[in-house]
Amino acid sequence: MDTFLARQPIFDRNRHIYGYELLFRADEANIFPQIDGDVATSKLLSSTFFTVGIEEITGGRKAFVNFTKELLLQGAAHMFHPGTFVVEILEDVFPGAEVLEACRELRDKGYDIALDDFTCTCQTECFLEYATIIKIDFRITSLAEIKDILNRFSLHPCSFLAEKVETNEEFSQAKELGFHYFQGHFFARPEMMKQKDISPVKHHILQLLIRVFQEDCTTTDLEQIISHDVSLSYKLLKYINSAHFARITPLSSIRQGIAYLGMNEIRAFVTIIATSKLCRDKPNELLRTSVIRARFLEQIATELRRNKEELFMLGLFSLIDAILNNPMAELTQRLNLNKKLQEALVKRDGELFIYLEMIELYETGQWERLDVLKQKAGITEGRMAIFYLEAVSWTDRFA
Repeated sequence: MDTFLARQPIFDRNRHIYGYELLFRADEANIFPQIDGDVATSKLLSSTFFTVGIEEITGGRKAFVNFTKELLLQGAAHMFHPGTFVVEILEDVFPGAEVLEACRELRDKGYDIALDDFTCTCQTECFLEYATIIKIDFRITSLAEIKDILNRFSLHPCSFLAEKVETNEEFSQAKELGFHYFQGHFFARPEMMKQKDISPVKHHILQLLIRVFQEDCTTTDLEQIISHDVSLSYKLLKYINSAHFARITPLSSIRQGIAYLGMNEIRAFVTIIATSKLCRDKPNELLRTSVIRARFLEQIATELRRNKEELFMLGLFSLIDAILNNPMAELTQRLNLNKKLQEALVKRDGELFIYLEMIELYETGQWERLDVLKQKAGITEGRMAIFYLEAVSWTDRFA
């Protein structure tokens, strides 16, 4: 069975990224918190964090990791820097003397402690002395109970995090109630109340995105597209002459840059820069998620010998309705996407939908359903996590 690792974004009140909750599945366990025994835990921590690097997974932001009683008592959190690590205590952990002492040690060393799925009980209140973040499930907790918790513990030196916030309306409501942080897929939903016609500039960018992935798009075409956009030209030259490539002699022309990077890399570069222009008034995570999806699906296409450009566009445009606050059906027609892409994006059906569903399941940690689709598609065991982590790293490199 594959080892999986995914991340879910956590936002502040300005919809900027505060951190990521990390979701795991390894060996026979479904998710990280249910792993039993020292051996399995050590194996997971070492294979995930020490091989990949926690900062590479989170981009240097806070990593929220679920902890059982066993993990707390083992002192597993002490292997990581307190500035980037949040110990998230599961709701079924009993606050015995040893557990509370472990929490005290963590706080003394500067670690943040989050209480998951918080409800007011004698048991959970024992943790409040050490908690810096209280997480409340926005879906299953009544509004009256939420208000009671916020009022009751407003003087505590801790922040409140609303999780499972799935719509923009829920985000606004949670913000008004006084929450500091927000977790859920609200950022990937269109704000239809603000729907308006697409500006000529954004329409031009959409057409550019389609053009760079057409089969007859040549090196000369790409050179003209980039040269006619001052921002694209500047960013391309800055990128290829950056420390990432460690070039001794700087490149000075667009044609040189295209020749140096190659068509595929240039197409990806233009796509990311162009998409970022569409996302200027949106959370950065929306762009990041779109590009991660595109790269993830491109690698699946390579694995299965499918059309790479087609699956890249499937991932890239999977959130275009949220980016532009317009219905997906209208946007796919404007983009003149082929029938297979329209079926997957609008009807959520057809031969390409299985690939879109796979990345969505991966992002939300629905591992069992993902296993079924992975086997149906014929993806080699162990490849999914590699694809995802490479897509995260690749996207962050461009960002």
